[in-house]
Amino acid sequence: QVQLVESGGGLVQAGGSLRLSCVASGRTLSGYAMAWFRQAPGKEREFVAAIAGSGGFTAHADSVKGRFTISRDNVKNMGYLQMNSLKPEDTAVYYCAAGERYSLRATLYAYWGQGTQVTVSS
Repeated sequence: QVQLVESGGGLVQAGGSLRLSCVASGRTLSGYAMAWFRQAPGKEREFVAAIAGSGGFTAHADSVKGRFTISRDNVKNMGYLQMNSLKPEDTAVYYCAAGERYSLRATLYAYWGQGTQVTVSS
């Protein structure tokens, strides 16, 4: 079992930055791919970014490419999502996920955090 806890969300003005963190416990994170998903009110959960266990492969949704960067520190058992140039449409609950396969599909991630709220004001 892997337990995930996100932090770093909050209220920020458009154009601002936030850094989300995800701390894992229970197992060594290096054996798992990690990803961030988000869900806005009334919308389905959507892919944001993913990173392979080794950190050698990353993917970002087109909507965040060039603004968000996913990273990880396997020594600290941590994952991160650096979010720059935030827009009001980035407002959502952001979830950290871990799974055995590197994927953009939420269904392939077995472990999920509780989520952290990100609100971007215009």
